[in-house]
Amino acid sequence: MDIKSFAADLSHSDSIWSHSQMNTTDLAERIAADGALTKTQAKEAIDTLLAAVREALVLGQEVNLPGFGKFKVQDKPARTGRNPATGAAIEIAASKKVAFSAAKALKDSVSG
Repeated sequence: MDIKSFAADLSHSDSIWSHSQMNTTDLAERIAADGALTKTQAKEAIDTLLAAVREALVLGQEVNLPGFGKFKVQDKPARTGRNPATGAAIEIAASKKVAFSAAKALKDSVSG
């Protein structure tokens, strides 16, 4: 199913879409509703997908999901910050963060 078909399906007032937040169980129910997998199989597939994305990011690889977006790790250099309570200068250590860039198709679907 492509992103446009998926977005069109969202217009149905299923109980899956009746709240403002979605979790893994909700996604598994949505996948199982298509009838290709059971809820258990869908949950296992989601868990496997997320583990593969996590593993790739730990290895420093980008994860590109066409039509959805791209996950990548960005290095954040060390910097000097301020303690908000005292105003004293503090050193903030270098770190890595996970960044997500939405694909045009996803942006267009969300925008309507």
